[in-house]
Amino acid sequence: MRAQDLGRFSTVTDPNLHPDGVRIAYTVSHMDVEGDRYVRQIHLWDGEASRVFTVGPGDARPRWSPDGKRIAFLRTAAAKGSVPQVAVMPTDGGEATIVTDFALGASEAEWAPDGERLAVVGATWLDEWADLDDDERTRRPRRITGAGYRFDTRGWIHDRRTKVYVFVPGEGEPEPISGEGDWFDSSVSWHPDGSSLLFVSPRHDKRFIDSGIQVWRVPADGSAAPEALVEPGMWSSASHAPDGTVHLIGLEGAWQYPDVPGLFRLADGELTQLAGDLDRSFESPSPAAQPAGLQWLADGSALSVLEDRGRLRVVSVGSDGHVSDVLGGDRLITGVAPRQDGSAFAFTSTSPTDPGELWWWEGGTERQLTDLNAAFRVDCCPIDPISFTVENDGVEIDAWVVLPPGDESVPLLLNIHGGPATQYGYGFFDEFQVYAGSGFGVVACNPRGSSGRGRDFIRTPVGRWPEERPPDLEDILAVVAGALERFDRLDADRMGIMGGSYGGFMTGRILAMDDRWKCAVPERGLYDFTGFAGTSDIGHRFPRMYLGDWSYEDWSDLWAASPMSRAHKITTPCLILHSESDWRCPIEQGEQLQSVLVACGVEVEMLRFPGGSHELSRSGAPRHRQERFEAIVEWNGRHLAVQSPSMGK
Repeated sequence: MRAQDLGRFSTVTDPNLHPDGVRIAYTVSHMDVEGDRYVRQIHLWDGEASRVFTVGPGDARPRWSPDGKRIAFLRTAAAKGSVPQVAVMPTDGGEATIVTDFALGASEAEWAPDGERLAVVGATWLDEWADLDDDERTRRPRRITGAGYRFDTRGWIHDRRTKVYVFVPGEGEPEPISGEGDWFDSSVSWHPDGSSLLFVSPRHDKRFIDSGIQVWRVPADGSAAPEALVEPGMWSSASHAPDGTVHLIGLEGAWQYPDVPGLFRLADGELTQLAGDLDRSFESPSPAAQPAGLQWLADGSALSVLEDRGRLRVVSVGSDGHVSDVLGGDRLITGVAPRQDGSAFAFTSTSPTDPGELWWWEGGTERQLTDLNAAFRVDCCPIDPISFTVENDGVEIDAWVVLPPGDESVPLLLNIHGGPATQYGYGFFDEFQVYAGSGFGVVACNPRGSSGRGRDFIRTPVGRWPEERPPDLEDILAVVAGALERFDRLDADRMGIMGGSYGGFMTGRILAMDDRWKCAVPERGLYDFTGFAGTSDIGHRFPRMYLGDWSYEDWSDLWAASPMSRAHKITTPCLILHSESDWRCPIEQGEQLQSVLVACGVEVEMLRFPGGSHELSRSGAPRHRQERFEAIVEWNGRHLAVQSPSMGK
């Protein structure tokens, strides 16, 4: 695979099973690099074959009505600046009708059990901004009165709100039901009798300073104010079992992260954790499972995607809380849609050499329903990684190497993932494929601090980053040593290092104490905790969660943990990548690193992406994604003397 192949594969997500238990609606996306856009359409499996169901170019998140006669989905028009609105169309086909007109778009639509009403999450301007044109909104000074005024991928948020609305499509305007106030509501879920809804929203005094989010219940007719069901925690989703019992996924504490998001039952005001002995996450950070949360069955059990050691697998959670395995393997199962009787389910899945397809499971047997990426797999020859483990400090670390075709020696290119509470794993990853396809031997791992291995594993780095050699840094270097020992083709004299976000942070830390690297690509990194604490959208909480309590009178731990405190020791040539609208690790972080390296006489270049967010490499503008790959391949090739292998095309 090469950078120019980005538009040749499709991703398959968000399966939704028709009430007839046969038909499946799902979202198919691909990059139109020339048009610099994503094309998203809803496809339909009719029981015998699959076909395009909606025209796009921006259709996603299909949801069948309970009677199966209609389908609701989000549609974004092709015009520049368009925002998603809710569309409804007949199941048998025909024209879709746009049924909302939110100034800033809709993000969710869920049918009521009666099949008549829709609950929608819609975004609107605050009153003082509502009647302004775009030029005036851009020009006007912004008076900021608290935390949480902007957010990565969303930009400014101090001037808007998101609320829950309920309405009958085609019969009047959506009515807000989630109460007065300038809140940010999401993750709606209907009670089985249609009388009320759950949603999550941060509404406490310390919102955006801590990570607290509460679960709320509100009557579907908006006749009463929302009621908070739990104290602020890190709750990602809430849903009802068929008997109406509330279940939550997340963390109980607003400062509990990093930890393993669990499953909880709420009954009589008391929270009970279910399946806590699993020590595995019911919430996958990347990729996120769609549809999210528990998928309920008629008997009170549910299916869930579970994150586990580089994999996403499916488990069944019984009404008694007992968990049993249903479907696994060396892959990422990214979405599940079951029949109500539990006899079968549709699922989407990706593996290291397959960007994804739609599958069907029934009676313990699975079969592939689509072959959307067949041509890509043949023409672009994705390479299967080799998994291995390395023991460090008494802990087994999962690692992978992706080698180009052939037998010749190749440069070692170390990739460090973000987070750190995420994981590399057994899914298709364009990064590994493009670099291996360009002649590099890619090495990657899940050091301590990664997700998928339980609470102790994910919390190992907490409080340790001010140390010169924290445990996650040692794990990464141990994997490099293990890879060189196991794979003769990796050239120890030609090594490059790169990583984004936490990976950029750790790249900076390693470069300051290890000069073996011939080149580096630190990307969208956290390089200075003291600046990050005041500019990042998570700056109030992330440093405290990973470095422990600190006082504004003493910044010593923040500085000691920062790559900037050691940047003057770096001698490795660096290509710094950063997006100019990255609000997670604002671009001043990259600018600071570049400034020191220039002053110290280190070979350094900085590539800035206008308008890009922290998510550029995963969901940024397609042309930026291709240009990013081309720059990385050129930089590493320049310094590692790589010759691209001959690949089948």
